[in-house]
Amino acid sequence: MVQYLKLNELSNARLVQILRRAETDIRDLLPRAQEVIDKVRTEGDRAVVEYARQFDCRDFEAPMLRAGEADFAEARAALEPDVIDAIRQAHTNIERYHREQMPEPMWFSEVRPGILAGEKVTPITSVGLYVPRGKGAFPSVMLMLATPAKVAGVEDVVVVSPPAPNGKADAASLVAAEICGISDVYVVGGMQAVAALAYGTETIPKVQKIIGPGSSYVSAAKRLLYGVVDVGLPAGPSESIILTDEAVDPRLAALDLLVEAEHGPDSAALLVTHSEKVAQGVLEALPEYIAELPEWRRQFVERVLSNYGGVMLTGSLDQSIDFVNRYAPEHLEILTTDPFITLMRIRNAGEILLGNYTPIPTANYCLGLNAILPTGGFARSFSAVGVWDFLKRSGVGYLSREGYMELQGITTRLADYEGFPAHALAIRKRNDILDI
Repeated sequence: MVQYLKLNELSNARLVQILRRAETDIRDLLPRAQEVIDKVRTEGDRAVVEYARQFDCRDFEAPMLRAGEADFAEARAALEPDVIDAIRQAHTNIERYHREQMPEPMWFSEVRPGILAGEKVTPITSVGLYVPRGKGAFPSVMLMLATPAKVAGVEDVVVVSPPAPNGKADAASLVAAEICGISDVYVVGGMQAVAALAYGTETIPKVQKIIGPGSSYVSAAKRLLYGVVDVGLPAGPSESIILTDEAVDPRLAALDLLVEAEHGPDSAALLVTHSEKVAQGVLEALPEYIAELPEWRRQFVERVLSNYGGVMLTGSLDQSIDFVNRYAPEHLEILTTDPFITLMRIRNAGEILLGNYTPIPTANYCLGLNAILPTGGFARSFSAVGVWDFLKRSGVGYLSREGYMELQGITTRLADYEGFPAHALAIRKRNDILDI
């Protein structure tokens, strides 16, 4: 049964529960994750293969770890041409969007005469992309990760993705990797994949950064490996808010409410509106649409909308917007009279989609925006994956003699005050050496 929540009548405890979503306390998973990490670190491929047999494919062997040319050819042959064409078209849009994100490779500002301060932007040398497979196959995730990595200019891009029970990588994901210009794909997932990327094995290379969504176990492994390798943004179970006023057709809102709810039983999906007419209309429309889903997806939706989602009625549009900003959803769809006006009041959301013709699925696949987004409220401080996740910035400075003369006195005074005599000495002796 779909929950019908009235914000002004919720207890504080229930509100907190909704804000937390299906939050898993990964502290309970850390001991198991540490065990896997330690084993992969010491035993390399042997441990990775052992875990693959345990979790994915009983007959998995070490030669199956890396997808070869035959695997890519088999993947191309397995897909219908229209699927490959859809992947290509999505890649084109995603690539175009991310090229617009690229900053200048270097810039300087003359902050004072003879004083130049700027930045040099450089790609990270090596990254590992984690493409999940738990509840389905996700070539779209491959596109969302691989495209900005290649646009940013990363030299070594490797992919890990769990095998199917037959030990093979997902065909569409392999084709998506190939379209993005990536051939280094390893058929391994879970905690063991993250550990292998962090430390390297005989087959899987060590990388400088790991990025991509995964299970709670993958998140636990990433937490333990923080400091060993950059583990990217926190990306957990899918979530969305559909924000409406009285102008929306409830049937549209009901359809879009199902989108993130079908990802899994730990997803969260809320319709937030101050219109009781819209709320009731959505509740009336949902059963028909839910009934059209296959049973296994229908079970996900029913669980989500009765536990971590549903229809929420607020007292006003202002209150709806306040709730959205507090919730900080991964996906936010704005279906109000003037969505651009509403947009200006949104502070916290991983992605914001405006109007009746911009549903979440188009953004998930082919609009161009990146769909790897912060979840669990982390949209308050994290952003969608973009080229900047694969770039690093180095400050660059230059002083002419004139500029140095202006700053040397300030430098010695502050160095003396903070108690760093070598700092001050480097200036005073430099003045003698340079005859200043």
